[in-house]
Amino acid sequence: MLLGVAAAGGFTPYWSPRILEEWARATRKLGPGAEEFARGEIDALRAEWPKSEVVPTDGVQQRLLLPDPDDVHVLAAAISGSADVIVTYNAADFPKATLAEEGLQRLDPDQLLRGLFDAKPDIVRGAAENVLAVARQLSGEDWEMRALMKKARLPKLGRALCGVNRHD
Repeated sequence: MLLGVAAAGGFTPYWSPRILEEWARATRKLGPGAEEFARGEIDALRAEWPKSEVVPTDGVQQRLLLPDPDDVHVLAAAISGSADVIVTYNAADFPKATLAEEGLQRLDPDQLLRGLFDAKPDIVRGAAENVLAVARQLSGEDWEMRALMKKARLPKLGRALCGVNRHD
């Protein structure tokens, strides 16, 4: 969903080489071939968004403190790339006050996509329809939008896409 919305012009993604490498290594636990598949996806990301890969500028990483020192590189990349938002489910290791000092906010993917849906509904709906079609094709199941978004940990977006009025 995130990359589909980005590809349609909803936002510009940023990542560092280290973020991509951590992603590739994390897929090893998924079984044989998973890392190679992830590396192929990373190559595709680099080709589609050549300006999205950000190497933190000298000294930025050294001045930053986060609860988990292993996450400092993410914040450094966001600062170096002049990002507005860090998208993560890891709220504990990215305190809002620390991010605010750097002019950043933290949103989880559901929050980001739900907000983008309000601002750019056609872009988000189009990406969601594409994801739904791919999910149906790959799984052979007749997924419904709301159930798919819920499975993807995007329940607020799923409700909005389906026109369900419920307090977010």
